[in-house]
Amino acid sequence: MNNDFIIPFILSLISGLSTLIGSIFIFIKTNRIGDIITISLSFSMGIMIILSIFDLIPSSFINIINYYGIIYGLIISFLSFLLGYLTIFIINFKENKSKNNLYRIGMLSMISLIIHNIPEGIIVFMSSYHNIKIGINVCISIMLHNIPEGISIALPLYYSGESRGSVVKKVLLSGIIEPLGALLSYIFLKDYISPIIISYLLLFVSGLMISLSINDIYKEIKKYNNIKNMILGIILSIVLSIIII
Repeated sequence: MNNDFIIPFILSLISGLSTLIGSIFIFIKTNRIGDIITISLSFSMGIMIILSIFDLIPSSFINIINYYGIIYGLIISFLSFLLGYLTIFIINFKENKSKNNLYRIGMLSMISLIIHNIPEGIIVFMSSYHNIKIGINVCISIMLHNIPEGISIALPLYYSGESRGSVVKKVLLSGIIEPLGALLSYIFLKDYISPIIISYLLLFVSGLMISLSINDIYKEIKKYNNIKNMILGIILSIVLSIIII
């Protein structure tokens, strides 16, 4: 394989594996478990909503509007988002209720981010494939928001009773999907992938993440009845979002 493949693939690997950095927090010992859970869940909720509203939805919506026009673009964008939003309800309905809420939130976060990381891997690879300087910038940007995504998987799973090893494996799985998306794009899609297809996927993912935030994460946060730490987590998500978006 030549450098046209190797360098873009390495960049997508780096951006994907940065998700693992978010799992570092499970190795920090603390007696204030309720506080940590409230802050981390609020942080994850803020990151998911802000990333969706201010990044994924606008960029995808503009691509679809430019391609289909305003009326059809609005309909297609709404349906793509709605499908993602309703998918969380379907998963929740089928989920084994013997599992606690933190476990479910962690697993739903993992599923959402696995789907999210496929188009991300394609974006990093294809941008690097055509212009390495642009690809490096995209890689750095995605690295920065993959770290809090790792947190959103790791902490709920760990505090639900999962072992550290199991949590790290699940976070690794979500991250390794990104270079897999890059590999698939090189083998099958490099001549066919389009901004429109990626836009569909990102709108779907936005629906997943917003639904997960409102219908699962927020409900879990309220159980801890700690407004101060909830606000702190949201503020941290806003500050980080200003940096990465």
